This record gives sequence, structure tokens and C-alpha cells, in this order.
Amino acid sequence: MFSWVKQEQGGRNKEGEMYQTVTEGLQTLYTKKLLPLEETYLFHDFHSPALEAADFQSKPMVLLVGQYSTGKTTFIRYLLEQDFPGMRIGPEPTTDGFIAVMYGENEGVVPGNALVVDPKKPFRKLNAFGNSFLNRFICSQMPNQVLQSISIIDTPGILSGEKQRISRGYDFAEVLRWFGERVDRIILLFDAHKLDISDEFSEAIKAFKGQDDKIRVVLNKADQVDTQQLMRVYGALMWSLGKVINTPEVVRVYLGSFWAKPLQNTENRRLFEAESQDLFRDIQSLPRNAALRKLNDLIKRARLAKVHAYIISYLKKEMPSLFGREKKKEELIMRLPEIYTILQREHHISPGDFPNVVKMQDMLQHYDFSKFPSLRMKLIESVDKMLATKIAVLMAMIREEESKQPPAMVSGGAFEGSQDGPFGQGYGEGISAGADAEDWIVSRDKHRYDEIFYTLMPVNGKITGVNAKKEMMNSRLPNSVLGKIWKLADCDRDGMLDDEEFALAQHLIKIKLEGYELPTELPDHLVPPAHRKNPTADALYNHTED
Repeated sequence: MFSWVKQEQGGRNKEGEMYQTVTEGLQTLYTKKLLPLEETYLFHDFHSPALEAADFQSKPMVLLVGQYSTGKTTFIRYLLEQDFPGMRIGPEPTTDGFIAVMYGENEGVVPGNALVVDPKKPFRKLNAFGNSFLNRFICSQMPNQVLQSISIIDTPGILSGEKQRISRGYDFAEVLRWFGERVDRIILLFDAHKLDISDEFSEAIKAFKGQDDKIRVVLNKADQVDTQQLMRVYGALMWSLGKVINTPEVVRVYLGSFWAKPLQNTENRRLFEAESQDLFRDIQSLPRNAALRKLNDLIKRARLAKVHAYIISYLKKEMPSLFGREKKKEELIMRLPEIYTILQREHHISPGDFPNVVKMQDMLQHYDFSKFPSLRMKLIESVDKMLATKIAVLMAMIREEESKQPPAMVSGGAFEGSQDGPFGQGYGEGISAGADAEDWIVSRDKHRYDEIFYTLMPVNGKITGVNAKKEMMNSRLPNSVLGKIWKLADCDRDGMLDDEEFALAQHLIKIKLEGYELPTELPDHLVPPAHRKNPTADALYNHTED
């Protein structure tokens, strides 16, 4: 049991609540504190359906969005390293619906209408989008190690033009907004040859407003262009994104070719490998940050629910008791931007917490303001208390849970082959070069380093720090870096360098100049033979002078 629970009333807090886990705590806080406020002020009709137990208990989800033939389904196939039920891949728009790829002991497909009545799945509220959507929504279940940690949502390929938006039969942007609020990561895929952002794609990206911290961008098929073209493509993509994603921060873009086929242009292979590893690490961290993400989403939801309550109660207060209701309603809808400003000053609310004013004006047309509830401060105060005290308790519980049992990172599939062995990132490169060699790798260039060493006038086989500094400064590396190299190379800590230590310093300078990072401690394979604790290690290095 957690220490904070024991402190009050025999394992319970002042209100008699006891949380065994963070998930249970989030669910209890939502049900007892936030849900009453949402139900009172019709929050679910205006913004987002009520959350259920499955929303709190579900695995982290990754949503893939992009135009047709940008490689969304292939990307999932690449991560899982096996086909999944319902998968279709081709240059034409093949995925015509939403596919939730999830873990299941038995491989198979669950249709949308059956999926939204399953209380164990977090999709029950999608029934509000009707049969047109549910007929194009399936859950693909399969036993796969990757899916034990995360679920992946594949989406229809986005086309350009008005016809595509009308012919779907459901509100595509609203469905994406629903998923965007509940997933842990949103990945926008672009093709190196398809950088234009169509009207529907622009609407789709705008549907993720408020979820900017979840968005990552992948520039797929980057091996199909050379380095010069890739620079132009990257610049064009950033320009296009800047017009749609209105944030001062630059969105993170990962470059690569995410499929199991040979690279067409290998000149950027190292870049693609580093980028894919960065993306993999980002996805692998999702289970560890899942509880924190749900907590963050609950806070965002609570802030929006409070603002919504203030708006609804203000409209109720301004309505006349008997005559002129319709005229007053039209006037209030027109004055909604002004009302936002009044509420912002009165309740000290940030402008970013208010819902979209145009959308709110459209929705308010269908309601009778006189039937809206008045402001109930007890409900507001209950949510304020939750945000001020209860959330801090859950934050402490998250850290305690992680320290006791850290969540397993995503493993299996493509994540497995990129970790260890000779094909892991950085293996045999930089500081790792020579780790499995029989000789001391520095000895391969030592004859060149010795020529420099003997020009620095060694005394008793060693050069002083002053003389070594003059030579090392020629590398133009910062003093902080050279100081670190000196500490690594001066193995006996005598403030001087012998010929082997000087050769090691030059080797470390070379590694740094090639763009690799330096270690905090010198690896065993780089320790000069004369400074190794085991004398027999000298047999690995034939140190002879001609």
C-alpha cells in the first residue's frame, strides 16, 4: 500500500477514498469529481463523450494519419514484422476504413458494430458516428509481442478534393478528433513525393488542435531521393506544415524508409538509421508515460469542462425570464467572442482554455438557453480541489509505481532487431570501434601519432600538459571537450602523457571530429596496453619499435 494512503484514517484519505493504482485513482476522480460537472452542463453534447473504464485501462495507442500510398499500413507491417488480418497494401487508396490493430490470443477481425458494444474495448462511444462509420471500422486482433504493449490505429488514406470529403458518409475530422483525444501518439506520414496538404488533410490536422504534444511527423520513402533533393523536400515539408500547424515550435520530423526492402539511395543510410532509432525510442517510451499522459488529458478535460460550465451558466443568466428569448439568444450567440473576454477577466481563465468560438456558435443554435442550468459553485469548487490536491497525490503515485515496477518497454517486431548485435545502432562505430578486435585499435594509426609525439620534446618518455595542449588545440574543439579527452587519456593521472596516452588522446579527438559522442569512462578495449591491470593483456598488443 502507498505511504500517503496510510497516513489518514487507517489507510483512507479524508473522503474515505483509497486508490490501489494510478489508473483506479484517475477513474475514481473522474467519476466522482469531474463527471457530475460534465453531466450538469451538457459537456458531452458540446465537446466529448463521457469516459469509461476501458478508456483508463486501455494500452497506449498510436494513430497513423496520412494521404493515400504514403506507407501507413506498410509502416504497421514493418513494426509488427508480420501481416495482420484485414491488411491491404497497394499504390492505390487501399485502406478504406479505420483498423484498430490490437493484441488477441486468436487471430481474427471484429466488425465495428460488435466492437462498440464490447465494454473491454475503449471504442463504445464511437457508436455516435452511426452505421456509415461503423461499417468502415474493424478491430484486427493477433498474437504479436509488439501489440502486448501498444495498440495501433490505421486510418483511410486521405485524398484531395471536395468529393472525397462528402462521399465518406460520416464526419472524418470529428472521428479523428475523437481518436486524437484518446491516443498517446499521433504520427502524420508524408511521402517524399507527396508533400502537398489537401483540404481534407488540413482539416484532419486541425482536428488535433490541443494535442500538439502528441504529434510526430514521419517523412517516409526518403531513400527514393538523393541528399540534395532530400534537403529541398524537407524544407518544403516544413513550409507546408507551418501553414497548418500554427505553433511557434518546430514539429519533430523523422526521416527514413520504413519498410523491409533495400534502400534505393544508401548515401544517407546512417541518418536514416539514427532517425528510425529515435522514432523507435519515442514509441517504446509510451507504456512508461501512459499513466502520465492520461493524467495530463484528464487535467485538460477538467479545465475545458470548467470553462464550458462558465459559458453555459452565463448564457442562462443573461436570458430574459418571459419575453424576447429568441432575440436575446441570437444576440448572445453573436456576442460570444465578447462573452469569452468577460469570462476570461472575471474568472482569470487563459484564452487558450476556451473552445473554438465559431464551432460553439454553430452548436448553440440548437439549444434553448432558458433551460441551461445556473452556475453551481460546489461543482466548480470540487473540480478545483481535485486539480489542486488530488492530482498531486496521483503524480506521487506514478513515481512510486514506476520505482517499484517500471512498465515494460515495447519489444518484439522491428524493435527487437534494432537493439543488440552487430546491426544495432552505433555498433563498431565511434567509441565502440575495435571492441571485438584482437589488437588495440589505436595502434593502427600510432605510427602517425608517434611522429607528432616526438616533435613535442618528451622528457623520460612523457610530454607535459603544456606541450600536449598546443597540439590538441589544433583540433579547434572547445576547451570543455579537450578537457574531457585529457581526463580519459591520462590513464595514470600523473598530469603527463606517454606515447600510448598521447595516441589515445589523438584517437579520441578523431572520434569527436567524426561526430560521435565521447564516453564518461574509458572502455576497456581503449585502455593502452601498458596501463592495463592485467599484464597478460599486453599479449594482445604487439608493441615493438623498429
